[in-house]
Amino acid sequence: MSDRNLDLLGFDVDGPDEGPGDVEPQPRRRRRLRRVLLVIGVLVLLVALAVGGFVGYLGWRVSDNVTQAELLPTAPPPTTDPDGTPIQVPAAGNGTNFLVVGADSRGKNDRGRADVIVLVHVPADPTSIQMIHFPRDLFVAIPGHGKNKINAAYAYGGEPLLVETIQNLVGIKIDHVARTDFDGFKNMTDAVGGVRVYAEEPNDASGNGGTAIKKGWNDLNGTQALAFVRERYELSQGDISRGRRQLAFVKALLLKATSPETIRNPLAIARFADAATKNLVVDKGLSIGVMKDYALELRHIRASDVVFATAPFTGFGSDPTAGSIDIVDTQGMKLLGDALRKDRMDDYLDVFVTP
Repeated sequence: MSDRNLDLLGFDVDGPDEGPGDVEPQPRRRRRLRRVLLVIGVLVLLVALAVGGFVGYLGWRVSDNVTQAELLPTAPPPTTDPDGTPIQVPAAGNGTNFLVVGADSRGKNDRGRADVIVLVHVPADPTSIQMIHFPRDLFVAIPGHGKNKINAAYAYGGEPLLVETIQNLVGIKIDHVARTDFDGFKNMTDAVGGVRVYAEEPNDASGNGGTAIKKGWNDLNGTQALAFVRERYELSQGDISRGRRQLAFVKALLLKATSPETIRNPLAIARFADAATKNLVVDKGLSIGVMKDYALELRHIRASDVVFATAPFTGFGSDPTAGSIDIVDTQGMKLLGDALRKDRMDDYLDVFVTP
């Protein structure tokens, strides 16, 4: 590029005029320095354009991955709590409730089984996020289908019926729904180079996926992490223990995804974003723009600010139709609903939480 062309672009090729007190110029050296600075300026501009293009590509890729569907029920949220007491469910202003479903499915057109059911509460003034795991064997009333395990609601009517079931059970309004599959968990794990997760109890390699897990810390790749969150038969409390493993995995993944080694690596961010959204299905109201707004609002949240709990239950039992079940703690569920409606989950977790 000629000096004249650079002048036209706004670069001062010859530099400022020299004043009377200046040292005698050294033309060749000064021109070499100016050219070096010029090259650096052009490189900075190219890097900025490349980063802008990368961000644009990433946004396009995420938009291309995400599918929107009718995941929310048309029925309004309940007007009574689980024991029939009239309640007022706020339409807005008391935080946002997301239902996240992890399905054992085979692609976007197969919803599969709801193996992970987590209610995520984002307070109106978010300094923390609460994630409540609903064991899939929780024995609940399903609208139009009597009582059965909570994941039967998903089998009967997909996300809309599952949402309606949980709204009735807890006495809340669920604002948004997102569904991913187990391949998403696996690919997200590999995208960040694996995770380090704590196991409360071990299982040998004969379990699901053939992955041996030791008590304590385990370094897992995607395939091993998938086996870790699926195992239940060798665990002391079956589905409850598996739920605790799933929450431990989610926390480990959050820690790794927000670690300096990940956020300073644009390629790692791209791989993680692609994996996280590859088979993601969300409700019609959860557009990419809305997701970006939430991401901006929660930009200061760290993994240590995410609190995990299990929906309250009193023990285990059996039902002639449903088989082995987890028995709902009705009073505890009422307290949970009250805390969610009033956006006071911190108070609830301090005094009433099943770890």
